[in-house]
Amino acid sequence: MNALLATVINNRTILIANEGRLLKKCTVAFLIFTLAFQSGELGHVVRSSLIDAYLQVSVFVGFTLFLFLGLDYVTKYNIQRFIDSTKRFHVIIASLLGSIPGCGGAIIVVTQYIQGKLSFGALVAVLTSTMGDAAFLLLSQKPLDGLQVFIIACLTGILSGYIVDIFYKRKFVFSKNQLKIKFEKIKNTWVSRFNKIWIIIFVPGFIVGVMMAAKVDINSTLNLNEKIKFTELIGSVGVFLSIFMWALNPLSDFQCSTEKSRSLISRVVDTTNFVTTWVVLGFLFFELIMFFSDINLMLFFNIWKPLVPLMAIFFGFIPGCGPQIVVTTYYLNGYIPFSAELGNAISNDGDALFPALALAPKDAIYATLTSAIPAVIVAYGYMFFYEI
Repeated sequence: MNALLATVINNRTILIANEGRLLKKCTVAFLIFTLAFQSGELGHVVRSSLIDAYLQVSVFVGFTLFLFLGLDYVTKYNIQRFIDSTKRFHVIIASLLGSIPGCGGAIIVVTQYIQGKLSFGALVAVLTSTMGDAAFLLLSQKPLDGLQVFIIACLTGILSGYIVDIFYKRKFVFSKNQLKIKFEKIKNTWVSRFNKIWIIIFVPGFIVGVMMAAKVDINSTLNLNEKIKFTELIGSVGVFLSIFMWALNPLSDFQCSTEKSRSLISRVVDTTNFVTTWVVLGFLFFELIMFFSDINLMLFFNIWKPLVPLMAIFFGFIPGCGPQIVVTTYYLNGYIPFSAELGNAISNDGDALFPALALAPKDAIYATLTSAIPAVIVAYGYMFFYEI
């Protein structure tokens, strides 16, 4: 059984995470590589997008993951025990756990709710505050904006959770002999043998990314020959290796970003590769539309600006972190306003929605639809006061 999270209900096993779909992942990678090796201007545009995605985003995502996941490995704090001992503050705790970058904290809250240990308001709070893996992308590029989103989403989750608990008392409960939640131990996959090569490329890639962000002339600083395109070399190798490892990784994206039984290096590498691929797809989406048509995306979004936050909120209903990474990429590239990023951050549930949909689908749908209400209020409130 190649799944991260499973439940056993009345001796029947329900898988929450599907197996990695290698064929689809390899098809995506093949299409990206095919475009990258095109000749002429098209190939140049695609290769430039891939290099920019790695040096401007991926290396910072990897660094952020090392910090957050490394802290998690060092502390090894028992969050579930803490939840059991602080029942009066469950909504606040749920919202704070949801605000942690990634999906781990939110999944803990969802599984505790399913077992009847938390209120429906706590479920709404965590789904409102969580941003999933898109948080790593936002933090790596615009940390102050990321902090602002986390604070607003967390406070919105707390307020929403308490309001919901006032009017809605229902709990979704399985008895102890009906429900058992288990985490299957997943060993490092065969692509983990490339981890050392990945690190060897990542270290100089991160240095180059920092220098580029600081507007430093890399060739002059490192005394390199002008003919040696060091940044292009590091960026190309890094992004191709990341996509290659993602495509051949048998774990699903859900497992890559949430499974804790593997080594720190493997978790960082796999999650960074997953984020990298979605960032590349976001970059290519922009560039290819502009290459093959006369559409000015910036002008398009400006014309439809009043509806952009609403579109971002609806995007947040899609389960998983990939689509949300694309929305965050829109924001980081200046195509959508901060109000749209706020709306998406509040409405999206990341990977935490998967276990909720598998075991309590009605509650999950109610909770995610409920989170749309504060998402609309906050997004359009911010647009009215600060962007119009």
